[in-house]
Amino acid sequence: MTSFFKRTLLACAVAGVSACGGSNTTSNTSSVEAAFTDRNQNGVMDDYENPALDVTSRAKNLISLLSLEQKAHLLTGTGFQLNNVGGSEKVPGAAGSTFAIPELGIPAMVLADGPAGLRISPTRDNDTASYFATAFPIATALASTWNTALVTQVGDAMGEEVKEYGVDLFLAPGMNIHANPLAGRNFEYYSEDPLVSGLMAASIVNGVEAHGVGTTIKHFVANNAETSRMWLDAHINEQAYREIYLRGFEIAIEASQPWAIMTSYNKVNGVYTSQDEVLLETVLRDEFGYEGLVMTDWFAGDSAPAQMQAGNDLIMPGMPDQRQAIIDAVNNGTLLETTLDCNLQRIVETLLKSPSYNDYAYSNQPDLDAHAQVARQAAAEGVVLLKNTNHALPIQSDTKIAAFGNTSYDFIAGGTGSGDVNEAYTVSLVDGLNNANVPVFEPLKEAYTAFMAAEAAKRPPKKHFFELQSPLPEFSVPEALLSDAVEASDVGLITIGRNAGEFQDRKLDADFNLTDAELSMIAQVSAAYHKAGKPVVAVLNTGGVVEVASWREHVDAIVLPWQGGQEAGNALVDVLTGKVNPSGRLATTFPLAYSDNPTATVFPGKPTSEETVKDPYIGLFVGKHMQFDYVDGIYVGYRYYDTFNVPVAYEFGYGLSYTDFSISKVTVQPSENPAEFTIKAAVSNKGKLPGKEVVQVYVTAPAGNLPKASKSLVAFNKTASLQPDSTEMLTFSVTAKQLASFSEQQRAWVVEAGDYTFHVGHSSQNIAQQVTVNIPESIVVEKVLATLTPPAPVAEISPQ
Repeated sequence: MTSFFKRTLLACAVAGVSACGGSNTTSNTSSVEAAFTDRNQNGVMDDYENPALDVTSRAKNLISLLSLEQKAHLLTGTGFQLNNVGGSEKVPGAAGSTFAIPELGIPAMVLADGPAGLRISPTRDNDTASYFATAFPIATALASTWNTALVTQVGDAMGEEVKEYGVDLFLAPGMNIHANPLAGRNFEYYSEDPLVSGLMAASIVNGVEAHGVGTTIKHFVANNAETSRMWLDAHINEQAYREIYLRGFEIAIEASQPWAIMTSYNKVNGVYTSQDEVLLETVLRDEFGYEGLVMTDWFAGDSAPAQMQAGNDLIMPGMPDQRQAIIDAVNNGTLLETTLDCNLQRIVETLLKSPSYNDYAYSNQPDLDAHAQVARQAAAEGVVLLKNTNHALPIQSDTKIAAFGNTSYDFIAGGTGSGDVNEAYTVSLVDGLNNANVPVFEPLKEAYTAFMAAEAAKRPPKKHFFELQSPLPEFSVPEALLSDAVEASDVGLITIGRNAGEFQDRKLDADFNLTDAELSMIAQVSAAYHKAGKPVVAVLNTGGVVEVASWREHVDAIVLPWQGGQEAGNALVDVLTGKVNPSGRLATTFPLAYSDNPTATVFPGKPTSEETVKDPYIGLFVGKHMQFDYVDGIYVGYRYYDTFNVPVAYEFGYGLSYTDFSISKVTVQPSENPAEFTIKAAVSNKGKLPGKEVVQVYVTAPAGNLPKASKSLVAFNKTASLQPDSTEMLTFSVTAKQLASFSEQQRAWVVEAGDYTFHVGHSSQNIAQQVTVNIPESIVVEKVLATLTPPAPVAEISPQ
């Protein structure tokens, strides 16, 4: 690390302002035809004001005009207001902003949260207008669509709201790996698989940034637990670090090159990510080719000068002591000003292309109606049908419904904390049924409504915005009312709700596992309906995985809509009634029991000190110094369950449809490049209803010298809506990097010689056809520059 840091400083020092800070040249207005704004009112056109010049030259010039104090301000945000949950005067409720420099005509950039939609305040002082944003499906639901084109449409809708509400940088998408089902922010992240995570994140980035605003992929890297997140040290061996946790970010950068990346709170292998120059300079910029700016998460890290040295360009939300620390470090010679100029170069280049700098006349009137329809389509396509015995679904339009479970009447649109959205409404399941003219048993609805209102009135007010309140106790339906419901309805619908958010991880009891009250409700309702010969459908309105194996035999169908955003109820009813044939597939595994997860005994880490620590700024971050050993290595999610032959409730990639699909005519063709292949497969609708199918391609690599999972996802695709008896030919491209494993000894990604079997199917365990190719000689696909090892090797599990 030290040698590379010296090399970076030396490069900046030798290059001087010509490389990182630019020069103080100016151009007379008469020599340039393009109109310009005289931002600093000096009567001449400085290079930064010249729209005909490239952004790199303009940024260098602007940096050369800055004092050290101005530089320190631009390198840090303007602070944090807890009551308004942000730091922007321009856009109330935004997460923060950069400093303006009025004397140079430089405006502030506004940064606002995601990732399920733009989070700003819906109301403003002395203003009767509303500023609602669209709550889109959570990331896990979007990943369940397996439809990158649709997710790009979601990003496109998000991008319009970001731009039209005056925001420059959208603090989304989140794309950490679902390493453990209890992680509190899994709902903000896509998948347990880096390929799915990377391609979904890239789709959002490309959709949003088409509007000339920026995205911020986060949290870089290994932000896989909320407990003591500011003091958590993730220890990961290098193969797992590169193949699982860094790989998704690498894929997203290659496919989208986002404007910004946010570093995580945690340390990895002993160093805070925002202060790890090897991670940020060697890996992120040199190996991955990342070109944008890097910012901290809010209040992350413990040294502003170290963050500057590491290449973490922007410190958010920014505090006075951090600015002073940067100035002091430059003045005492421990931090070179040319290092600041390198960081500023990336910030200023971003600023110069931002809507705020270019005086975009934002309307505060995005097309929310159109975006609601995009949200509804995405939510419906992300619904996963887990069980459907005896064709319990779809229901007919004249079917009478009785809805059980508090969440049937108070649907959860998305998680809490910075991933929350201030939407105008949330359509509940019962609302969606009413909108579709599906009769709902009113006496039961009235009983639930009255009970929930009374219980909500007992609840104390939230202490602060980020607090995750305990759910209301589940209503116990009187036997007489249950009997009336069975008699008056054709189907019993039971909704189980779960929420999660920042600052705390989920619990095993009464969260991952259902409560006694929920289990009792499922048993009693199912027994009553089945006695009458009527089906029961369970709905899982959750942000993450829950236990299903102990109770699923009681119900006839299980539907997983996740948290589908503001249109969730309408989207779910579209699927329940067959208006939309379910095509969602799991992007994360449902284990039989939490104890089956290989990290169950170590998550979320072990304290390394009994001292309780608190963040020095707002006091909401409380915890202990902890270490989390990634003992599962590369065997994360399905890679573990399939390799170690551990049975699961529902495997990765699983999902049912109202029709039947077959996969045939699988072919594999090599390309001119070694270890790169084109795979084709015919997908046919053999059923009676139109629908879409997700086809997944996994590879089994030869045993060789490197640890490998029994199979790994290398490609996926989704059909258009296929009519009965129709066929679509899908094409998949597999690169050598996708086939490669990381060799710590060779310091490279290597495709080892031997047979590679491609499994083409409906899920990781439901394979339709397989084809084997031989790669006669080992191929070094890519050498790496950095060494990423923990202080001591992590004792990993092994299938041998």
